[in-house]
Amino acid sequence: MQDKYDKRRAFQEAQNQYKQAIDTFQGMEPNSPGYGNELKHVKQEANEAYQQIQTALTTASEHQRVQLEQFEKDLQGIIQAVNEE
Repeated sequence: MQDKYDKRRAFQEAQNQYKQAIDTFQGMEPNSPGYGNELKHVKQEANEAYQQIQTALTTASEHQRVQLEQFEKDLQGIIQAVNEE
């Protein structure tokens, strides 16, 4: 039972961190004076989400693995977009 809980918890933490990174990215204002700080914050959020995903992948079910891999792809797109700025 504990193992199932740990898998679910790891997945939920990765999912929450992923959503936070997406929300931060979508909330960026390119014309705002604090845009440079926003870029740094998005990078930090994306890196934290990526680390959570890597942790969750070690115990993920097949269904969770598919979702986590999609999260990774989305984060790679965000990081690429931020690095192009």
